[in-house]
Amino acid sequence: MTENSESKNINEPPKPLFRELVVEDDEPEVTEIESLCVNCENNGITRLMLTKIPHFREIVISSFDCPHCGNANREVQSAGIVGEKGVKFELTVKEKEDLNRQVIKSEYGSFAIPDLEFEDVVGKKRGEINTLEGFMNAIISNLEILQDERKLETPEIAEKISEFIEKLEKLTEVEKPFTFVLNDPSGNSFIENPYAPQVDKNLKIIHYSRSARDNELLGFSSEEKEPETDENLKDEVLHFQTNCSRCGSPAESKMKMLDIPMFKEVIIMAISCDMCGYKDSEVKSGKGIEDKGKKITLKITDPSDMSRDILKSNTCSLKIPELEFELVAGTLGGKFTTIEGLLLDIITQLSTSNPFLIGDSVEDNMNTKLKEFCTKLKNIADGELNNVHIELDDPAGNSYLQNVYAPEVDPEMKIEVYERTHEQDVFLGIDGLKMSPAS
Repeated sequence: MTENSESKNINEPPKPLFRELVVEDDEPEVTEIESLCVNCENNGITRLMLTKIPHFREIVISSFDCPHCGNANREVQSAGIVGEKGVKFELTVKEKEDLNRQVIKSEYGSFAIPDLEFEDVVGKKRGEINTLEGFMNAIISNLEILQDERKLETPEIAEKISEFIEKLEKLTEVEKPFTFVLNDPSGNSFIENPYAPQVDKNLKIIHYSRSARDNELLGFSSEEKEPETDENLKDEVLHFQTNCSRCGSPAESKMKMLDIPMFKEVIIMAISCDMCGYKDSEVKSGKGIEDKGKKITLKITDPSDMSRDILKSNTCSLKIPELEFELVAGTLGGKFTTIEGLLLDIITQLSTSNPFLIGDSVEDNMNTKLKEFCTKLKNIADGELNNVHIELDDPAGNSYLQNVYAPEVDPEMKIEVYERTHEQDVFLGIDGLKMSPAS
């Protein structure tokens, strides 16, 4: 190696482990490995490239070629991070425009059409990104394969398949509403909301705790170990080695236990990546799930309200009725910040992290709506827009909003404690358990 090349390598900034596929990238990071050909048992070459698919996730592209017998194989494997909870989307298709929604289905995702009693086979398959109409047309194409042979060998089965295909084709005309369900225990599938940032009344999103069967499908052990506790942990910052959720490079995660006055003990976790600069933090309750849910409503009447401390747990949803805005549970994770900080995080999430709201393919009216909405949020965060309400609804009872009048009652804040519904118990993974009041 020459002196110039050594100097170049030293001065070059580190690159992310997973890199975008761009035309200007004339030096793709490809790893070549000598490996055995299963066809002729001679050695061939396997090439691996770690990259990102826009609007989807990190993947590993592998390509094998054998120069001896000509055998070749191409594969794409996911390298994304499995979500903390599974996710289920229930979309009511009411008009043909709904068929144009973009759908991301991970390799663990499966879909169903209850109106036809059709359900996709559950199991690890290849990940796909397509429109809803594209997925339905793919079902039709797969069913039409070998239909000619079936008509000769098993005409009864072929006739039933033809009848089902006709029903499916009729659904694509959307003569009447039907339901499309996408279920993914890994939490990495998605259905587009064309009304974002407003709530999509036709799309129901359910986050749920994975079952033992789901964990087995994902390759996780279903056995859970009780965490070790130590009083000294409250005075320590724990360090863990992990991988960056953005670029996949090795990174360090830190954890600290903290007591919030007038509330409870929480665990603050933070991660920073030296490779791509990504930083994130999350807060979780250190006392488990409360016996009842909690809803907190605050009326913003003064710019000083923006400095109130707020703890939004991972199970908490947030609404701003005046803007017809709802942040569903699980979005942004757990946050311990001020109201201003949370609003700015929402703006960042909407403007830079939503795969369907950024890029050249976004329609102009969608960009305009998004900018107008972010401007309204920014006005609230800057204290320029008052008399709006912020509603926190946490079925786990682990969210908190600072009462600046404590120990007196806050005249602008309302706290409601309520009994959870069955659906909320399912979401929290405590369906069938009896919760006793915290001592």
